[in-house]
Amino acid sequence: DMAVHSMKDVPVELPDELEIASIPAREDHRDVLISKDRRKLEELPAGAKIGTGSLRRRMQLLNLLPDIEVVPIRGNLDTRIRKIESEGLDGIILAAAGMRRMGRVTEISQFIPDEIMLPAAGQGVLGIEIRKDDEEVRELVTFLNHRQTLFEISAERAFLAYLGGGCQVPIVGFARMDKEFMTLRGMVGSADGRIIIAESAGGDYREWEALGKKVAGTILERGGRDLLEIECGNC
Repeated sequence: DMAVHSMKDVPVELPDELEIASIPAREDHRDVLISKDRRKLEELPAGAKIGTGSLRRRMQLLNLLPDIEVVPIRGNLDTRIRKIESEGLDGIILAAAGMRRMGRVTEISQFIPDEIMLPAAGQGVLGIEIRKDDEEVRELVTFLNHRQTLFEISAERAFLAYLGGGCQVPIVGFARMDKEFMTLRGMVGSADGRIIIAESAGGDYREWEALGKKVAGTILERGGRDLLEIECGNC
């Protein structure tokens, strides 16, 4: 009757017969570090091994700390945390939302500020997907809709759609509303963190689609188009 997704994993184009019917309130959007000895990012030594399965996190980590080694990891929450010991890692980067939902906040060494690492589009947001013609289920789930989160995620997904990142390229899109004003920050970069093209814009939240297109369009004009073509060519 329905499927519950993490919105950061939902393609911007859905099958014609399906729709996202409800967007609950966003959980903590930040990334977190879980490390040995409770060290923070700024306290990591040169050559530290940090695990993540995300190209977005890899890009921002290497841009901030080019002397560290980023180790790709996969698996569920428990599996990733165990890899700190089993693979000799100094730490791993995870989503704060998952740690909070699993009741494991006490294991977090650092909540990483937005100024250091912007989250993925849709991070911390759940979406309930239904069949478009299922009015009964729609009525059951619409009460979960959270107005602010709905507009923020709509702007983020408009940014992704206009940017057209169809392959494994580090892309960041994050929107935040303050009353009627919305700010959208976007970023595209190379996987090694050496190149990052960032842009932001603000406006009325009701213009969320235009805002997404504006930020994406500016990034493409500033070299993002060439970067996407190069990175996609390397996939």
